[in-house]
Amino acid sequence: MKITGLYQAKVQRIGPKNELTGIYKHSVNSAQIDNLGIQGDVQIDKRYHGGPERALHQYALKSYEVIIKAHPLLHKTAWPGSMGENISVPTMHEQNVCIGDIYQIEECLIQVSGPRMPCFKIAEKFKTPGLDKFVAKHAIHGWYYRVLKGGELTINDDITLIERPNPELSIAEFLAVVQGKVTAVDRLNHCVNARGLDPEWKEKLLRQRS
Repeated sequence: MKITGLYQAKVQRIGPKNELTGIYKHSVNSAQIDNLGIQGDVQIDKRYHGGPERALHQYALKSYEVIIKAHPLLHKTAWPGSMGENISVPTMHEQNVCIGDIYQIEECLIQVSGPRMPCFKIAEKFKTPGLDKFVAKHAIHGWYYRVLKGGELTINDDITLIERPNPELSIAEFLAVVQGKVTAVDRLNHCVNARGLDPEWKEKLLRQRS
């Protein structure tokens, strides 16, 4: 697996309320990462994006195909990087990436901490009402990483899975529990106890279980 896209943002404004956002990202050939993600990248609403548990965002390239199939007019705007992600890798997606996965990219180590939850700014950016709900319905959220070891990322760097503590808990399976599509108590408990899970997700799941 290789990195085919790296993206970072500058502050822009979006929507009828002219709100600040970091969803508009531009392509770069290389980037330095630390525990807060790509140096120079911007995350505005730290309740949902950014911080050590959500330092990097990756979006699956195959998810753009799902979006364009349902919304053909977006074929010129739904490009890699346009969902606000930092990283593109062609073969990675919600079905084959698991909570807690640790990947090595050159000297860097990053760990999957949980899914990204779609917000209204997706619909605003693409001028497509309900697109954020479409993303949620089809579980094509993308996911976040924490940075265990920083360094430089470069286009065409190899990305290698070196540890998978939760092999039965893909992002897709996790979202099925979060969205109530799977209600078995043992699956919920499995999610709660998953190694590497963002602590905020654990708290949400505990509330869901109670």
